[in-house]
Amino acid sequence: MSKGTEAVRASGTPLRVLLEERETRILDKRAQLSSRSRGRLRSEEECTLRTAFQRDRDRIVHCKAFRRLKHKTQVFLSPTGDHYRTRLTHTLEVSQIARTLGRALALNEDLIEAIALGHDLGHTAFGHGGERVLAELIPEGFLHNEQSLRVVDVLEKNGRGLNLTMEVRDGIVKHSKGRSDPILARTGEKAESLEGQVVRLADIVAYLNHDLDDALRAEILDPSDIPDEILHCLGNSHSRRIHVMVEDIIHASLEENLVEIRMSSEVLACVEQLREFLFEKVYDIPRVRVEFERVRKIIEDLFNVFMKDDEVFGRELGALDGGVSRERQVFDHIAGMTDRYILDLYKRLFLPRPWMKF
Repeated sequence: MSKGTEAVRASGTPLRVLLEERETRILDKRAQLSSRSRGRLRSEEECTLRTAFQRDRDRIVHCKAFRRLKHKTQVFLSPTGDHYRTRLTHTLEVSQIARTLGRALALNEDLIEAIALGHDLGHTAFGHGGERVLAELIPEGFLHNEQSLRVVDVLEKNGRGLNLTMEVRDGIVKHSKGRSDPILARTGEKAESLEGQVVRLADIVAYLNHDLDDALRAEILDPSDIPDEILHCLGNSHSRRIHVMVEDIIHASLEENLVEIRMSSEVLACVEQLREFLFEKVYDIPRVRVEFERVRKIIEDLFNVFMKDDEVFGRELGALDGGVSRERQVFDHIAGMTDRYILDLYKRLFLPRPWMKF
């Protein structure tokens, strides 16, 4: 038995309290301590073993929405190759990068991991193509970061939600990036904790690099297509580019005394150039747009049948919930579907079946 284990046993102090005390000793003064969390939507008794943020991480990993991420598109729709990223592998890459940043900056890795693992729980099937279609169909619009918060607050555990801490909820809803000001968020759009800001930048580092890697694997891009400026600034390999970005975030943030999590102006300019390059050469190319138009028809047809056909609605979604509109129930249901489930459902509802003689 180790001395640490003996000390825990001898003290009689709950392990959670010892972990909270350790955070106070080793983390930066600007880090978010578990013991100083702003609490949950509903108060509950603390765990004797885990800190508040460790509990949040565990709740996210064990929830249904997290398991569905393995069958949701990252960029390429329903890829058949074994090595293309899915929404789940993207999430794990974000978590790994974010924890590396958090460890270097002496921030709360448990909070970082919880936010990273939960940030895309509300993402639709078919990636951002599915998100765009739903945004056009619902009057108030649709954003996957807001849907992620809805998943953890309302939809999981049969309507009870996961009851996460305010810090994790804030990091989840503020991780997302628009087409304008995508890298460094405006002040009001930044997560309140440095840990939440870490996840936002880790998300950018992860998706830019793995989307580029997947585009090369799919032969949408050739290595010679990558602009020389990007290669010179960030490097000529997947691992090197991640290393350069992560190292730059660490040094740039420390130079500002951890007032915020940021990049240097030089690397930021290269990252923005890489992002625009991917939009031009990967995300917005005709080959991808054709697939997204097919996605549009699938989602619109499903939305319409759920809204108009009571029998189909009852069979697929169950009873109407008096607390929300039918439209909201339909959107929640479609947003939660995986790529393969939505394709199977579409086939079952709209495509003719072979004649069978009984």
